[in-house]
Amino acid sequence: MGLDSRGLRVGRESSAGRDYNFRGRKPIGPMEPLRHPAVAGRFYPEDPDTLLSDLRSFLRAQEAPRPALACMVPHAGYIYSGSVAGAVFADLEIPPRCLLLCPNHTGRGRPLAIMSHGAWQTPLGSIPIDSQLAETLKQRCPLLNEDAEAHRGEHAIEVVLPFLQQSRPQLTFVPIALGTGHLAALEQLGEAVAAVAREQPMLIIASSDMNHYENDQITRIKDTKAIDRMLALDARGLYEVVLQEDISMCGFGPAVAMLTAAKRLGATSARLIKYATSGDVFGEREMVVGYAGVVVR
Repeated sequence: MGLDSRGLRVGRESSAGRDYNFRGRKPIGPMEPLRHPAVAGRFYPEDPDTLLSDLRSFLRAQEAPRPALACMVPHAGYIYSGSVAGAVFADLEIPPRCLLLCPNHTGRGRPLAIMSHGAWQTPLGSIPIDSQLAETLKQRCPLLNEDAEAHRGEHAIEVVLPFLQQSRPQLTFVPIALGTGHLAALEQLGEAVAAVAREQPMLIIASSDMNHYENDQITRIKDTKAIDRMLALDARGLYEVVLQEDISMCGFGPAVAMLTAAKRLGATSARLIKYATSGDVFGEREMVVGYAGVVVR
């Protein structure tokens, strides 16, 4: 099973995409792994020009972009959550290096799965993995395992990458998919990320949608409880409220790890940039998914 572009369960995602050299990005070497798009043409446009047009419409800054330690963005289809993700990235000064943490929707691969080599392709071109950063993270966090299979059909990082490409074309990144909900593992990862970030500055990005499969009113109530913990920079509190209130926040693990790292790095504030539900798009309120965009500084 997979997810539709709102984040609701449907059949398996199809594989789509093509080679497109974005702004002169040099191709990777012939022996390096290239992760091809899994949901281009479904969650976001496959045509580069259409994709760029959509990104420009989402990335309309209300204020001058500023640096941040971390953020959380949704990963649904752009028609549903693109405006929320765009509002976050429009608020940020994107650095040359990013770490992306996402949930594992497919169930494939290891519980803490990292890719350390190669590149990921989108309709806008390929983005190289920062191998030095990835290797350092594995050294600091032994729970991380090299595992491309966990990422092969996973959409939650893929849909974020075009926003980063538009904002920072010469970006490098490291992808980590989390298939564990164990608090100790999430905190250990967050501590390791913070230790590495002190030596190799990066933007820590958690990819997560909020509550799923309930009506709009219930979803907003549940999401507010989780968002309140995030705005308080309370990683353990977020973990607890998600479990106690039965909030089906698919990326609570990445969010807990992100908040743990940000707090260790001296974060003093978190801001909700934008919130919406899938019901805001077409008016269907009986079964929705929530989307929140949060910036941590």
